[in-house]
Amino acid sequence: MKSFRRLIYPYMVWAAILIVVPMLIILFYAFTKEGNDVITVKLTFENFIRFFSDPIFINVLLRSLKLAVITTIICILIAYPAAYFIAQMKPNSQGLMVMLITLPQLINMLVRTYAWRGILLNTEFSPELKVYIGMVYNFLPFMILQIYTSLSKLDGSLIAAAHDLGCDDRQAFLKVILPLSVPGIISGITLVFLPAVSSFFIPKLLGGGSFVLVGNLIENYFITTGDWNFGSAISLIMTVVILVSMYLTRKFDYDKEA
Repeated sequence: MKSFRRLIYPYMVWAAILIVVPMLIILFYAFTKEGNDVITVKLTFENFIRFFSDPIFINVLLRSLKLAVITTIICILIAYPAAYFIAQMKPNSQGLMVMLITLPQLINMLVRTYAWRGILLNTEFSPELKVYIGMVYNFLPFMILQIYTSLSKLDGSLIAAAHDLGCDDRQAFLKVILPLSVPGIISGITLVFLPAVSSFFIPKLLGGGSFVLVGNLIENYFITTGDWNFGSAISLIMTVVILVSMYLTRKFDYDKEA
């Protein structure tokens, strides 16, 4: 058994290089600023104070959270009926539908977003609506597949038992099917909300630069202005927001199971 444990070492090194080291670099830049001729860098909280003291940055953060929440809600409203419909089909048909849902995911998300840019180019939709369309289109399959996985694993005898106890179809859905599919909904929320709140190229391509989110700020300060310190501070703030969101969704899931 110990010999098999050694197989994990390369993955630990790989994870450290791709995750731990970049996070340490972000932490370093976020809490420092340029010094003088004697001290190259100085520890400071100015980057965070700058972010939270400027209403513009706060509004961008709130806009990003609003976009992610609304995108997630829309995905749930569309995905649950679709997943429920697929789960009621014959096994062979279910496999076909899942393949049709996952097939577009084989194309790079950036390419698919460029395609939507061409489709929406001559429409009179607002930049915000275009961004919502792009967000829902790109993240909807993740929600459908997670909910479908939960629904396909339901024990049909539980639904039959609910009907035997006097429940009609609506009551059986509300008291049996929906509660048992909550884990799939929670997983779908995680897979939709987290990338939506930090997305930057979808708003950039479909919003025409007039719909700025936190991801666009980070990209701008790293690439355009070259202010890595402030960009790292924003990245760290978004990391905290994402970790809190993950904690809340998992806590809700655990409370449901309890």
